[in-house]
Amino acid sequence: MSKLASKNVSATSSGTPVIVHWFRRDLRLEDQTGFSEALKGLDLCSQDFKVLPLFIFDASILGRLEDKDDPRVSFIHQTLCEMKAKLAEFKSDVLCLYGNPVEIWRKILANDSEVLGHLSGKIKIVDVTVGDDYEPSAIRRDAAVQKVLESAGVRFHKFKDQVIFEKQEVTKDDGKPYTVFTPYSRKWRARLETVSREQNPLAPKKCGPGFSKLLEFQSEIPTLESMGFTEKAGFDFPGLRVETSILTKYAELRNTPSIRGTSRLGLHLRFGTVSPRRLVQRAMELNAETWLSELIWREFFMQILWHFPHVVEGAFRPEYDRITWRNDEMEFEKWCRGETGYPIVDAGMRELNETGFMHNRVRMIAASFLVKHLLVDWRWGEAYFARKLLDFDLSANNGNWQWVAGSGCDAAPYFRVFNPELQAKKFDPKNEYIKKWVPEFGTSKAQEPMVVHAEARARVLRAYAAIKQ
Repeated sequence: MSKLASKNVSATSSGTPVIVHWFRRDLRLEDQTGFSEALKGLDLCSQDFKVLPLFIFDASILGRLEDKDDPRVSFIHQTLCEMKAKLAEFKSDVLCLYGNPVEIWRKILANDSEVLGHLSGKIKIVDVTVGDDYEPSAIRRDAAVQKVLESAGVRFHKFKDQVIFEKQEVTKDDGKPYTVFTPYSRKWRARLETVSREQNPLAPKKCGPGFSKLLEFQSEIPTLESMGFTEKAGFDFPGLRVETSILTKYAELRNTPSIRGTSRLGLHLRFGTVSPRRLVQRAMELNAETWLSELIWREFFMQILWHFPHVVEGAFRPEYDRITWRNDEMEFEKWCRGETGYPIVDAGMRELNETGFMHNRVRMIAASFLVKHLLVDWRWGEAYFARKLLDFDLSANNGNWQWVAGSGCDAAPYFRVFNPELQAKKFDPKNEYIKKWVPEFGTSKAQEPMVVHAEARARVLRAYAAIKQ
């Protein structure tokens, strides 16, 4: 647990009103809604309040991660170290703790010195701010924490920060949620134009002017080792800087896996190290319509998850849960390792395993191969991507896997079965991407395809047709 050094604690009087901003998926210190509102004091009448930044390494989430050198944990750790260095300029810090969030909040409210160190007894928490989270497990966690807080007389405030529009803000005229992307996208854009006349939803949420309200203290961040993790040697995280040409030519470049044709900002959006407001604003300024559409897709899948949480466990369209999957474990393991004998599929899986990234077009091809060629339950592939993708986001991962499987809200027809060879010829005609990740390509060491495309296509069509009867 974090320990606070007494010599670094501010001379606040006992019972100083404190607003805690609990960082989760919003790991940045500017253009951050909940943090900004906390620094402004919410509706506190007193001007003597202070703001305590908090981050909790959730032991229940970390405990489910299979790879103890998971680079996403390292990314969070590195980001927090950067935040701490910035806050140190204001003699403040982020209180970083490890454990079960509900139990940690109970200890904080009890002024337990184990978690608060020498702040124990010197502060009185009156409000907690967070960025809203739409995943079912996060909703349950927040409900449990809110109950604990309110029983202690502490108010819990959730603010929209991950998206431009949430929950019921973009719906059909009858108030029902959209389940098809195109009309949702039209309504999303129309709403942005309408509300911009009154209040610009893309306006940055200023934080810096309120830094004088930060509580003065220093703390230690739990080490990766103390939480059961290690640093992944030599891992290179994608940066925040994206060439303008990538965004303006996104429609032309995004389907070519051999070049840097996508923004690779998914990791930063996932953990909130970049503001979605900033990205949408940039897309509009550059007239980068295709890239803006991708940002809207992200919000579409988030609202699907919020309105239809059953998609976490099963098909959006329940009839697709009746498919008889083959679920051959040996074939699944070959797919995971990139040993299917289809070079474009293998290249994608090897890129994923080594870098935590897979090009968007190749993701569709590899996912389709697992579901349609091998007749493996899409949830197996979804779980593997969740384990390996740096930019794993439940709503997008689930939505895209269900799109491929034909079981989702706005899905590809079940009879669409990508031919991996034709896809490779179309999107990697010179085999540049394939050769980078499959060095045995074109040699005697190249593997034979584990399944014949025409036979696999016929087999999956029979399986899907059976549930239509």
